[in-house]
Amino acid sequence: MKAAELFVRCLENEGVEYIFGIPGEENLDLMDALLDSDIRFVTTRHEQGAAFMADLHGRLTGRPGVCLATLGPGATNLVTGVADANLDHAPLVAIAGQASTHRLHKESHQVLDLEEMFRSITRYSSRILEAEIIPEVVRKAFKLAGAGKCGACFIEFPENIAELECDLHPLPARETPPSEPPESQVEEAARLLSAARAPLILAGNGIIRAGASLQLADFAARLNIPVANTFMAKGVVPFRHPTALGSAGLQSQDYVTCGFDRADVILCVGYDLVEYHPYLWHPTGDRTVIHLAQVPAEVDAAYPVACEVVGDIGQGLERIGALATPHEGHLMRPLREALIDEMNQHADDTHFPVRPQKLIWDLRTEMELHDIAICDVGAHKMWMARMFRCEEPNTCIISNGFASMGIALPGAIAAKLVHPDRNVVAVTGDAGFLMNVQELETAVRLNTPIVVLIWNDGGYGLIEWKQMTRFGRPSHVHFGNPDFVRLAESFGARGYRVDETDRLAPILREALGSNEVCVIDCPVDYRENLKLTEKLGEMVCPI
Repeated sequence: MKAAELFVRCLENEGVEYIFGIPGEENLDLMDALLDSDIRFVTTRHEQGAAFMADLHGRLTGRPGVCLATLGPGATNLVTGVADANLDHAPLVAIAGQASTHRLHKESHQVLDLEEMFRSITRYSSRILEAEIIPEVVRKAFKLAGAGKCGACFIEFPENIAELECDLHPLPARETPPSEPPESQVEEAARLLSAARAPLILAGNGIIRAGASLQLADFAARLNIPVANTFMAKGVVPFRHPTALGSAGLQSQDYVTCGFDRADVILCVGYDLVEYHPYLWHPTGDRTVIHLAQVPAEVDAAYPVACEVVGDIGQGLERIGALATPHEGHLMRPLREALIDEMNQHADDTHFPVRPQKLIWDLRTEMELHDIAICDVGAHKMWMARMFRCEEPNTCIISNGFASMGIALPGAIAAKLVHPDRNVVAVTGDAGFLMNVQELETAVRLNTPIVVLIWNDGGYGLIEWKQMTRFGRPSHVHFGNPDFVRLAESFGARGYRVDETDRLAPILREALGSNEVCVIDCPVDYRENLKLTEKLGEMVCPI
């Protein structure tokens, strides 16, 4: 068989279901080999969209998502999505075709050193220079992409190597289970928690990657310790759970920040520093920090770890919980009550343009608890993280490691492929939507009925929020928009425009029940951004 066929067999051996990408001249043999495979190739309209789809597929399944491009400009278009997966710790393997090896030593048409280019944004970057190494390279890429924190890997596949004849087989694909946490570390963590006056748990996305959400909820309930989650760990503990404090991540005083100020021991579970920098929640550097994760803690002056419990997160929680002394009652319950009161204030709000709080209220009301919201990056991300209630992990996906705009629409397509039985909503700003709007055609062609909810403010809202807070005036953040309804219809999707606040909930209900690709243009009143900043600045801690 050809080396390209061997490569496809290796992908099959790794359990690959989808490859997202665009065919090119330098991957012709690979594309032909895929015709005889059960792997489904999803033709996208831009390589960045393909990488974002693989990114979300990996995050939702826990198995590396796969994207494919040709050489040169096709490969460079993958970069943003690959970097997003790597910094968000989503398992992903990116593949790019390359010119024949006899051209790689010199200046040549469309040739870049892709192996070197991807090295700084992946955990492993390799070039296949002979057919015999294909099984090893593919196995290593998938192994490293899914190990520990997870991340992205890259394989460059020159066209003349893909044509070679070979007679080889894939290597066995085996997962390495996380190690058992050492007893001494478990005992020390239990001792510190038992002696704490006001302990607090900071839950990160590593808990979801480890499948340890239920163990965390049981642990928090048994020891009566409140839980704040990062943006990327929304739903890790159900919001209805009495210990849930909601999301930490607004870079200003908030209810959850108040909780960190009062805590004396902070247990960070599955937390990666990239999710929410510790100097923002631990500026004094004097709290007792316990780190429980599958990998050792990153070194940071604001993250002085007193006790490090490294190994299987679920096991660690169960064993620490069995040894630690439960607390009679946590001091931070007023924080939870204050946040719930704020969420409930806008249930009957009729102000137009729609306030962010009302937009989220209606969205949460119309979506089932197991439905999935894929959140883009912008001002709406801050509101969704703060106000959108989650009862299950991976039902509100926020990229907050690399935090790239443009992820919501392609990410929603991947989410619908993974969970065809659930409604999927791409929550995006007008700017982020237009960065990958071409993937609307992909959604319609694939018949993946997603809902795209556009928060339309005619500008880069989050940047304006920061400009106004710091300088009191905006700078070059406003732009014009197309008619989003007609744009959606031109792609074969349904288009809706919210022209009064009372119409938002019925439109959401109709779109979610339509079983079609739908785009909703909803004007948003971002004057609430500065009101929130002012409120947080004046807030008196309710504890």
